[in-house]
Amino acid sequence: MKSSRHNPALKDGDLVAAVDLGSNSFHMVVARHVLGQLRIIDRIKEHVMLADGLDADRNLSPKSAKRALDCLALFGQRLAYVKPVNVRVVATNTIRTMVNPGAFLTKAEAAIGHRIEIIAGREEARLIYLGVAHDKPPKKGKRLVIDIGGGSTEFVIGRGFEIIERESLQIGCIANLHRFFPDGKWNARQWQKAKTQIGVDMQPFVRAYRAQGWKEVYGASGTIKALSDIARHQGISDGSLTLKTLQLLRQELIDFGSMQNIRWPQISASRRHSIAGGLLTLETAFEELGIARMQTSDYALREGALFDILGRNKDHDPRLDSVKALQERYSIDTAQAQRVEDYAMVLFDQARRFWDLDAVDREALVWACKLHEIGLAVAHSQHHHHGSYLIDHSDISGFSKTEQHLIAVLIRNQRRSIHFKSLLTLTETRAIRALRCILLLRLSVLLYRSHSAESIPKLKLSVARSRLQLAIPRKWLDQHPLTRSDLENEIAYLKAADITLAIIEK
Repeated sequence: MKSSRHNPALKDGDLVAAVDLGSNSFHMVVARHVLGQLRIIDRIKEHVMLADGLDADRNLSPKSAKRALDCLALFGQRLAYVKPVNVRVVATNTIRTMVNPGAFLTKAEAAIGHRIEIIAGREEARLIYLGVAHDKPPKKGKRLVIDIGGGSTEFVIGRGFEIIERESLQIGCIANLHRFFPDGKWNARQWQKAKTQIGVDMQPFVRAYRAQGWKEVYGASGTIKALSDIARHQGISDGSLTLKTLQLLRQELIDFGSMQNIRWPQISASRRHSIAGGLLTLETAFEELGIARMQTSDYALREGALFDILGRNKDHDPRLDSVKALQERYSIDTAQAQRVEDYAMVLFDQARRFWDLDAVDREALVWACKLHEIGLAVAHSQHHHHGSYLIDHSDISGFSKTEQHLIAVLIRNQRRSIHFKSLLTLTETRAIRALRCILLLRLSVLLYRSHSAESIPKLKLSVARSRLQLAIPRKWLDQHPLTRSDLENEIAYLKAADITLAIIEK
């Protein structure tokens, strides 16, 4: 299977950057590509506490939004020296649970100057594991990785760089504080009650994880590293964490009685705000999973995203494996998918400059071509609807939720009337670019409707904003009356969407 990447491979000296928009903190890491490896040269971290800004209806307060946008503008200044194709910005739990993330993302992308991908919890888990695996060289046997964020906690079992199990639960530091200790106070009874509830939340995967087993355990979050630092400073740990260590810290925390009374000098004021929720999660995880000892890792989600960029540039893109698996699972005609893809790329290259399309748009179009017939596994009637649903609601490793949804929108609009309601689920900028990719996909699918391997002449496509002109040899069109009829129907479909398609026979 061909790689979807259209950007040149990384060269020595190139900068690569990843940004993690977490529920508690925003992180940015910048690295330089040297001899096939990434050498980290800069890090920036800001305690934005985005999760604190969500109200009961999942709306973000203006104050929190401003704090986030100011931070993103700061990051954008540093990223100005990195090629856009070498930057990846991922958003996690808080942004993916907002009632209207699109409104915030439009401003956020303008502030940082780059596209922002919302990733699902399980994809977040994959990237976290990838980061830890690069920080701690894989050994023989399995390893368990736990990352406690502000809004969610990820649990991953893997071997080497291969992931075996991954889960994401809404039991992050800030989430726990709001859920169990909304007034910032706690006692032993409240703590035990909260721990019992989190244990219940973990039950769906505990048995499977215990059955898998592991030889080593790593914690990959600021909260876990903070707990390790506190324990080391108090002389009750060498830096690793055990259940006994956590119980001692928990007793001390309960004695403090509230967030305001925490007296651990090793942590900042912002960390005091989240430490109780993190310790609650970690102690419960140790008990439920039977963890004996945990080491810490300096790498997490942002480093995983960084190495994922490197992998995509080296043709080790995990998305290729995921798409191939989907093609096999749903018996997609790969020869037909490749024909549609090849022709879509011919049209893309003709329209790219005039429509200001880039490598990201090209990728989305490629994935949509490879999967455009996935809905046939459900039914031929309305298969574009079925395909869109399957892509939007599947767990597809390597893809962000943003990427998946964009592909789903393209597949939804590959035929019949253009569904503008689906385009409105995208930000305005993405919707415009998506519509242009949709037009290219529709023409490619139309031209190969017969599923024939017959060679189609290279047609000349000219485009303006909402006008397309397709020059077709009259002789070839006369020999393909069905294609002529389909093109006449396409003209009508596009006219209803205020788009003009002109067919020039020559």
